[in-house]
Amino acid sequence: MTGLAQQIEERVLILAPIGRDARAAAQSLTDIELGCTICTDIADLHERLCEGAAVAVATEEAFVRGNAQIVEQWVAEQPPWSDFPFVVLTGRASSATAHVYRLRLLERLGNVSLLERPLNAVTLASTVKAALRARYRQYEVRDHLFERDLSAAKLENLVRERTVQLEQANDQLREQIAERKQAEAALQQAQKMEVIGQMTGGVAHDFNNLLTAVLGNLELASRRGQDPGIKRYLDGAMQAAQRGAKITSQLLAFSRTQRLQTEPIDINEVVTRMRDLLVRSIGGTVRIETILDRNLWRAVADAGQIELIILNLAINARDAMKEGGRVTISTANVPEGQATRSAELPPGDYVSLSLSDTGTGMTDEVLRKAFEPFFTTKPVGSGTGLGLSQVYGISKQSGGGVSIATKVGEGTTVTVYLPRTTSKPVLRTVESRDEAPLTVHRATILVVDDDRDVRELATSCLETLGYHVLKAEGGRAAIDLICSETAVDLVLIDVAMPDINGVETIRAVRKRRPDLRFLYMTGYVGATPLDPSEKRVLNKPFTLAGLAAKVEEALFPADMTRRSSNVFSINPARPRQA
Repeated sequence: MTGLAQQIEERVLILAPIGRDARAAAQSLTDIELGCTICTDIADLHERLCEGAAVAVATEEAFVRGNAQIVEQWVAEQPPWSDFPFVVLTGRASSATAHVYRLRLLERLGNVSLLERPLNAVTLASTVKAALRARYRQYEVRDHLFERDLSAAKLENLVRERTVQLEQANDQLREQIAERKQAEAALQQAQKMEVIGQMTGGVAHDFNNLLTAVLGNLELASRRGQDPGIKRYLDGAMQAAQRGAKITSQLLAFSRTQRLQTEPIDINEVVTRMRDLLVRSIGGTVRIETILDRNLWRAVADAGQIELIILNLAINARDAMKEGGRVTISTANVPEGQATRSAELPPGDYVSLSLSDTGTGMTDEVLRKAFEPFFTTKPVGSGTGLGLSQVYGISKQSGGGVSIATKVGEGTTVTVYLPRTTSKPVLRTVESRDEAPLTVHRATILVVDDDRDVRELATSCLETLGYHVLKAEGGRAAIDLICSETAVDLVLIDVAMPDINGVETIRAVRKRRPDLRFLYMTGYVGATPLDPSEKRVLNKPFTLAGLAAKVEEALFPADMTRRSSNVFSINPARPRQA
């Protein structure tokens, strides 16, 4: 409270319109250091009371001469804490009328002290001081009530704020619970897929080794056989084995353990290049539409695997539209923070490839199992159930993801997300070497593989090509052989082996022979830290021509002139040993 406001609240109002009573009373109170304000009439007193005062000293005739009702109304409307004190100076008249009038003042004004005139200054001062003390106590009550109300208001505001905060916290908690349920469901799905992937990858690895031996031996027999009838049987067996190799490739794709040759690619170009193939694959009853983003970013992926994704999705879409329909292939940029992107994607920018159909759609139960290998809704003999699992594995191994939006009776949209890159696409030409003429070289090659059938097949193929071949059944044996000063020009080594894998073996031997050339064989990398940029890799199962080309590339990576003195042609039907 300011000094002026405090002075107003502590002042004494004096109303004595007749004679010198007002000045005399003011002088007496001023002498004892009390602030006084003299009022001219009842209206002036009412106005001062409204401004604020501690006590009023008035003569009884002032109420008779003026409109006392406005003061009485003010008294009646006081706040609950206030009981304003009046000191009324009366005369000596003791008539019945005077007595009734004084009783009326006591009743209407409430807190009234009557002083009979003439009175001395001490009596007036003591009475006014007593009234002031009472008024100050009222002020204390007022301040206390104000503080209480203020505290109550603060408490109410605090309760209101806390209520809002609790509601917000409850909303956040509900959202977190919902997100947690989704995360738990996603984690359970991911764990399930991981377990299935590990099991699938292990099985595919074993079958890959078997098929490598089968295909390789069939090819050797086919190249050496002269009887057309026998050759026909061998070709049929090879075709069946190649179908098995395709299935193992799909299983390895799902388990994310196949080796991808990732590079910057233009997804629009891949889609455009495949249009004729898609038209031939899905038939004339399905219309193909493309919606390609003209400003599409480049993606990091294996172009061949992306073609497999598009082909698998297109065939699935065709099978979901028995009476024909429409397939829409679209591409788009998916920047980080976009609301429509899949929640499972790691932070970063992505390129999306979507394929939508107008088919039957999927139920929730089918959707939950859609990516599992060998799960299919198609009739027996109409599919292996590996198409979507392969899409899932390739997208995950490429560093992206895949999502499905579907509704029964309205169709399905499968969206594949691939990481964005700012590098320029690499222009490549594809050449088939399966029918290329074979050449042989004079060199010593060490074959290292824990699988005896694969090891013997690689040995036979290399000997057919004229190489001198040494064998080791594991990494330890290979290290001991090389460290024994044995002349070895090239090490052909399996990646996934027990005890010590191929990568660790090569690191060990190159510490002693830094110039030693090597070529990895792999059909299943697993957890082996094989650098994705490593080009010295021969994928299982391999053909004789593929092996010949890779070995030649590993032995003579740059100097083409070195070949002329060591190379001579052989008849594929009658191989010559070096």
